[in-house]
Amino acid sequence: MKRVLFTFAALAAVTMSAPALADEAMAKAKNCMACHATDKKLVGPAYKDVAKKYAGDAKALDLLVTHIQKGSSGVWGAVPMPPNANVNADEAKKLAQWVLSLK
Repeated sequence: MKRVLFTFAALAAVTMSAPALADEAMAKAKNCMACHATDKKLVGPAYKDVAKKYAGDAKALDLLVTHIQKGSSGVWGAVPMPPNANVNADEAKKLAQWVLSLK
């Protein structure tokens, strides 16, 4: 019985971490990581800071999807975020969900 519980716990851990890894991989593939990092400011804010700023905001997902696809300016300072033409709407939503899930 312990072996079965351990196996389920291991599978749950892998399953729970897989989406985060997949979306970080997408962020790298779509060139997001050229300006952003998960836990430190580069050109743009750290993704964890973005998640903290928008925590509890019901409109955050749609706002971030728009920022990813169309760009933004003045939200995090003087440096504008250019639009990312390489990201479609579904990918932008997955990326935004991943960013908002970070703690």
